[in-house]
Amino acid sequence: MTHTSHSGEQQGGGTGRAVGAGAGAGAAPGAEPARAPAQDAAPTGGPPGSRWRAVGPGIVVAATGVGAGDLVATLIAGSKFGYTLLWAAVIGCLVKISLAEAVGRWHLATGQTLFHGWRTLGPWTSWYFIGYVVIWGFVYGATAMSSSALPLVALFPDFIGLKTWGVITGLVGLAFVWWGRYAVFEKAMTVLVGVMFVVVVYVAVRVGPDAGDSFAGLAPTLPDGSLLYTLGLIGGVGGTITMAAYGYWVNAKGWTDARWMRTMRLDNRVAYLTTGIFVVAMLIVGAELLHSADIALTKGDKGLLDLGDVLEDRYGTATAKLFLVGFFATSFSSLIGVWHGVSVMVADFVANHRDAGTVRAAGGRPAGDAPAAPAPAVVTGSAPDAAPATPTDERTIGRHERSLPFRLYLLWLTFPPISLLFLDQPFGLVIVYGVLGAFFMPFLALTLLWLLNTSRTPQQWRNGPLSNGMLAVSGLLFLVLCVQQVRELPW
Repeated sequence: MTHTSHSGEQQGGGTGRAVGAGAGAGAAPGAEPARAPAQDAAPTGGPPGSRWRAVGPGIVVAATGVGAGDLVATLIAGSKFGYTLLWAAVIGCLVKISLAEAVGRWHLATGQTLFHGWRTLGPWTSWYFIGYVVIWGFVYGATAMSSSALPLVALFPDFIGLKTWGVITGLVGLAFVWWGRYAVFEKAMTVLVGVMFVVVVYVAVRVGPDAGDSFAGLAPTLPDGSLLYTLGLIGGVGGTITMAAYGYWVNAKGWTDARWMRTMRLDNRVAYLTTGIFVVAMLIVGAELLHSADIALTKGDKGLLDLGDVLEDRYGTATAKLFLVGFFATSFSSLIGVWHGVSVMVADFVANHRDAGTVRAAGGRPAGDAPAAPAPAVVTGSAPDAAPATPTDERTIGRHERSLPFRLYLLWLTFPPISLLFLDQPFGLVIVYGVLGAFFMPFLALTLLWLLNTSRTPQQWRNGPLSNGMLAVSGLLFLVLCVQQVRELPW
């Protein structure tokens, strides 16, 4: 894959895509260079039509990243410190915007997937990724199923038990992602986001927020004993491995090059603005409903059931039931988001290794080792077996969705974890899941810093000072959270 350096394409952002055979080393001497197709000219105005109607992948990644555990963490922060940590929730949204924007920018600026970029950093990234998703997926599958089952048990107490509901939610998620495609998946996620958003905002309005205290909470302060809760609010809400899947969902939407950069950025900001409102609403509920009454929640997802009981006592059965519906929408959207997004990443992992093996078997030259030419490759990494990349688009993601690795990982997320549901204390899985989740975010932030500051990324789309600062802060923050999660394990 190549890109030109004509000034007309540098202004407003180039696409980094191929421009035709005549522009390369094989053009005849004295011949006029072949013109790039009009669709590759990266017009500064971006794609035609309203970008607002294109919003979607950001909603998917935000909904997937916000799970029941995040709601509990936010509620507990509000119940302990009132509105004091509201500023941390706002900063947390800015951190997630910067991370997701960096992922999307890599995909659009280079035309390559994030995993291909990782492989140019060396084989250690492949070992890290595959080891992580195998272990994490096994634990997450059980956590997601039990979390989705909890509100269903509360909604239908005399029907079936927690374990049976957990198995049912896992199988429904498996069937939906197995036979569905991205377009249907995005619509379902949008509906679930709408439900959770409306329910949580309704509950926040119902408990009656204090406007003066809310605005006062935007001033950064750290009450005694609040440091870990502050770090958790900044780094925990909406931050999982699925942030790395954002670029794949961007490609599945049909956004394939830098012409879509402004659309992607709008999509990302809308999504995390929604998440910010969602988190602030939960903090309000914790501050008004729990902090004032000195009510403590159970740790883990069960804490949301405690909140449901409080809502029923205070506002009646209808409000409590509505909250449980929102609880289910939050948990199930995370389940199917991981089932789809991480499975696509695994399929891309396998495809990259298969393509690299084909290159080696054919005696081809690995990417990054090609001799100098008038139109150099965008990615010039040093991976010894990196295969030349082809632009990723919705058809590529569609092939991933039908591939054997995609479906095998779906099965891995569903059936082996079912055995964990039958442990005596399945909620202890939340602790293990939290620790494993903390190991991925520093990897994502720091590798993005590496990729987006080198020749692997076209010059006009590399990081500026603000992006570098946000990614560096994110990497350090997630590293601190990771160490803290390990320290809190019951050794």
